[in-house]
Amino acid sequence: MKIKHIDHIGIAVKSIEEGGKFFIDKLGLKLEKIETVEDQKVKTGFFPITDSELELLESIAPDGPVAKYIDSRGEGVQHIAFRVENIDEALKELKEKGVRLIDQEPRIGAGGARIAFIHPKETHGVLVELCEK
Repeated sequence: MKIKHIDHIGIAVKSIEEGGKFFIDKLGLKLEKIETVEDQKVKTGFFPITDSELELLESIAPDGPVAKYIDSRGEGVQHIAFRVENIDEALKELKEKGVRLIDQEPRIGAGGARIAFIHPKETHGVLVELCEK
């Protein structure tokens, strides 16, 4: 598996508008786009930083994964995403190594990226996303 770089860091927030104020007003970052991913029950806001991005995640449903995350842990870093060269090969390699996955096959995420998550019990409690763009 070839990991190219950290693609983004996902931060769960109750509101992209409120959560983004610090990054815009204090750090001078620019909110590039907001997108809704219906099947994941989330609205995302991206702040580009060179080859990586900060992604704010706002739930659009009370039973969505981000809403559940905030209910149990509060707002904060929810996941880290690594951009891989070939997500199909990466998942195959991880399966061969016995790594527990949330997604057995890639699905479509924000920006049309192909994504898959590794179970946090494999990564010492960190939700890790693999993405291919």
